[in-house]
Amino acid sequence: MEENENYQEKSESVNEMKTGGTKVATLLLVNQALATLAFFGVGVNLVLFLTRVLGQDNAQAANNVSKWTGTVYMFSLIGAFLSDSYWGRYLTCTIFQLFFILGLALSCFSSWRFLINPSGCGDGHISCNPTSFGVNIFYFSIYLVAFGYGGHQPTLATFGADQYDEKNPKERSSKLAFFCYFYFSLNVGSLFSNTVLVYYEDSGKWTMGFLVSLISAIIAFLTFLSGSPQYRYFKPSGNPIVRVAQVFTAVARKWDVVPAKAEKLFELDGSKSAIKGCRKILHSDDLQLMDKAATITENDDEDEETRNNPWRLCTVTQVEETKCVLRMLPIWLCTISYSVVFTQMASLFVEQGDAMNSKIGDFRMPAASMSVFDICSVLICTAIYRQYLVPLTGRMMGNPKGITELQRMGIGLIIGMLSMVASGVTEIVRLRNIIPGEKTSSVSIFCQIPQYVLIGASEVFMYVGQLEFFNGQAPDGIKSFGSSLCMASISLGNYVSSMLVNMIMEITARGQEKGWIPENLNKGHMDRFFFLLAGIVAFDFVIYLFCANRYKNINVQGDQQELEFDDTKDSKVVIKLEMNTY
Repeated sequence: MEENENYQEKSESVNEMKTGGTKVATLLLVNQALATLAFFGVGVNLVLFLTRVLGQDNAQAANNVSKWTGTVYMFSLIGAFLSDSYWGRYLTCTIFQLFFILGLALSCFSSWRFLINPSGCGDGHISCNPTSFGVNIFYFSIYLVAFGYGGHQPTLATFGADQYDEKNPKERSSKLAFFCYFYFSLNVGSLFSNTVLVYYEDSGKWTMGFLVSLISAIIAFLTFLSGSPQYRYFKPSGNPIVRVAQVFTAVARKWDVVPAKAEKLFELDGSKSAIKGCRKILHSDDLQLMDKAATITENDDEDEETRNNPWRLCTVTQVEETKCVLRMLPIWLCTISYSVVFTQMASLFVEQGDAMNSKIGDFRMPAASMSVFDICSVLICTAIYRQYLVPLTGRMMGNPKGITELQRMGIGLIIGMLSMVASGVTEIVRLRNIIPGEKTSSVSIFCQIPQYVLIGASEVFMYVGQLEFFNGQAPDGIKSFGSSLCMASISLGNYVSSMLVNMIMEITARGQEKGWIPENLNKGHMDRFFFLLAGIVAFDFVIYLFCANRYKNINVQGDQQELEFDDTKDSKVVIKLEMNTY
């Protein structure tokens, strides 16, 4: 018997050595870079496509881009749900990438056949005459792109983290850096879209830009498939919505019951968790109302059927999973205001730049290309953070991660607020230097550099911090959901931005006034909108400090737990992973 156990442990260690690790995680980073190149090939210049090709005004185009971008990241919740519950991360990434490729193919077809008419239109000088049928196909295609990219991205992030074994000190260290490099690769991919592709699209070659995006997405998909034999696959843990619903139902049924003490709450004996393929979570003292779901009553003791019914009696692990979700929600809500700031880069920043002097000699700088300064800021700040700030703050604070994820997110909020102040100042300067009789200003578009650089620096702290925080604090059964919260924050930020623009235009566009964001920006006051956003973020930061100070980390049982793993031949192998407490 002992010989068989030794053989099994040896087989498992060999299997681990053949799969996962930095090599296959790098394939996923390449996939992320290429998929992002394809996505931003459509998204980064979409606001100008809507105004120049489809003939929409500035406010309408900005709202449509915000709604579309919001939908992109809202679909991340669907991908996370299917990944955690039924399909697993590999299959989820595969299926959503196919939808992504289909959407890009349709966008190429619709622009070539129905929208770019006459040829060469959409360059800001020649008007297009799109057909209504073509417009409908285009909208359908970009929402397919939203569905595919949105469902794929957070699942890919979690799948990449799965490739590192936390019981291996070297791999555990690499896993801590993975999310940083994941966001780094995202920005590397968007660099090409924001420079070369934007230039050609701005000159009216929209179909070519969409075609390059399609080719990039196909290569990204083939790169992803190439690592299939070497990936580490973990089985899905069942529907988390049902588990959370069971906890709330059990609490409602025991509303009059006094929660038992921690040691008397119901939990399975031994190391096995009630949630398939997940570690046990230790009891926490907060949100004690939820402990009623795990409190054993006389009826539970007397009736064996009731004791085995999770709609009446839940385990401590199941209750703590629900508590984890409830604890993360206030932090998540506080990040939405930052996402409102972030989304201005794809809408109002582009419109502001389009109304500035963008000529460098005979060359005209596309307004959307200014986001390259955001990308460069992200790449430089990421390198500085990983190479210098983490070791320095780690030594000062005794934390190998450097400053905590919550502290990083708070810093991101502050820098995001400063970016809105810089944007407002730029707009004031622009309005004071308007060229009479024209819709542009004599102020150089490069005056936008500070606001783009600040946005990029804030992303390194906010979005990388969010990815690490929500993935790290999410229980084993909802890891993809944790990663998707970052994307969902961007989604709601876009919807809130759209709502704010509509409200501001409704309030300010009265009588002779055209509103803060009219079609002719020279007759508006977009600076006031930027300052309003800065004030909203400042107020949100105060609330965030309160929520962050009260937050309690998840406490996972530190003993060896059994997680269900699929090897490359789809046979079930149980690997014991010794996981440290968070």
